[in-house]
Amino acid sequence: MTKRILLSLVFISLTLNLNAQIATDSPLFLELKKEDSLFFERGFNQCDIKYMESRVSADLKFYHDVGGFQDRKVFLERTKNNICGNSIQKPVRKLQPETLEVFALYNDGVLYGAIQSGIHHFYIREKGKEDVYGGTAKFTSVWTKENNIWKLTDILSYDHQEVKAENQTLNKFDKIIQESNVPAMGIGIIENGKLTKVDVYGTLDKQNTAPYNTIFKVASLTKPIFAMTVLKLIDEGLIGLDEPLHKYWIDPHVKSNNWHKKLTPRIILSHQSGFPNWRYLNESNKLEFQFEPGTKYQYSGEGFEYLRKAVENKLGKTIEELAQEYLFKSAKMTNTRFWWDEKMDESLYAKNFDEKGNLIPTEKYYEANSAANLLTTIEDYGSFMTYVMNGAGISEELFQEMQTKQSTVKDGEYFGLGWEILVGFSNDEYALFHTGRDPGVNTLAIMFPKTKNGYLIFMNGDNAMKNYDQILNELYLGNELWEKK
Repeated sequence: MTKRILLSLVFISLTLNLNAQIATDSPLFLELKKEDSLFFERGFNQCDIKYMESRVSADLKFYHDVGGFQDRKVFLERTKNNICGNSIQKPVRKLQPETLEVFALYNDGVLYGAIQSGIHHFYIREKGKEDVYGGTAKFTSVWTKENNIWKLTDILSYDHQEVKAENQTLNKFDKIIQESNVPAMGIGIIENGKLTKVDVYGTLDKQNTAPYNTIFKVASLTKPIFAMTVLKLIDEGLIGLDEPLHKYWIDPHVKSNNWHKKLTPRIILSHQSGFPNWRYLNESNKLEFQFEPGTKYQYSGEGFEYLRKAVENKLGKTIEELAQEYLFKSAKMTNTRFWWDEKMDESLYAKNFDEKGNLIPTEKYYEANSAANLLTTIEDYGSFMTYVMNGAGISEELFQEMQTKQSTVKDGEYFGLGWEILVGFSNDEYALFHTGRDPGVNTLAIMFPKTKNGYLIFMNGDNAMKNYDQILNELYLGNELWEKK
């Protein structure tokens, strides 16, 4: 009976391959691609057994051409004991993306599941050593939805082939960061408005493997989070885009200068406040206007902090409370915080390293800053980006205002509301773009609104430029972005 089921599933897969494979840019394909990525990265690679349990059906049937048949109980036990039980050598799985295929399953015209097939490769990971390429296999999986959650009901793993020692290679991303003394790198890929890939490579501290849910400090990538929170408040009518801020906050250092009456959310979110990046850069160490607000561009963290204080004073709530209420819940961000609060799990933090690969002492912050120091994961920030890319739940008028050129950085580069706008890409594409940089921190987020593609890169080291050079050339319009920057 087991052989008959196995052969039937393989036959179905091969038959569907001839005439029913769905388009690789379709919502179902992208949704299942993400499910596959999360299931194997979190469950198999990072040994998040609870997550794996939540994504396999109670009636799971797993067919392995070497290990034999396994039901749900045996499958989970073997994964826990054989895959996750060895603390010295850990198998990890990577998909060969171009081989992935998805076939929809219908019953009387109603979608009830999907078959997914492809090729994946296996590596052996050992602390302090390069990953060793161990083998390859084909897989066919059957997914069905239970209570609106995709779950695996049948898995076939077959045609396993070991790789000879002379053909063993290190994963290219692990190799890139090892050669640059950057311990950890997280990558998120967005396709057609959906987060389809979340991977974290390397180690937290040159010793402990960086898990799927590694927490990175992201420096100025805090700003788009704060900006979107403000835009949500504007959409709710709680504050006006062009409302003067002096009614709610006036910094004592600029009180005698009437230019403070010109400050509005629009002017600050487009970096036209007239302030320096930080007041300590002034010889006086005081906040001062360097030009009349609204007359030109100048990047300023101080401006964002000025807006934060005005918003908090007007609404009587902290930025953490406002972000949680108006943004984090809607964007499904469950592991993001402005500072080291009581829920921060330090064991997941990617410690920071200088250009020589030396550890930088961790500086913990205990109050929010709207312009820097956000702590988050690739999955959370990727979810935020897809939320923004798909309209962020705000009015179309305000959404378009966010993407409108509010100030000019230089030819071809502008600032909208919270995002830099880059133009001149192929096919008349444009980009919403932001980076973050602090000692031991390099981050980048970019979205292409026309295609709804995008990507996200976090690194916990200073030597990022060479890494960007190698990575961006492989990503959507990344080579053009690299040429611009």
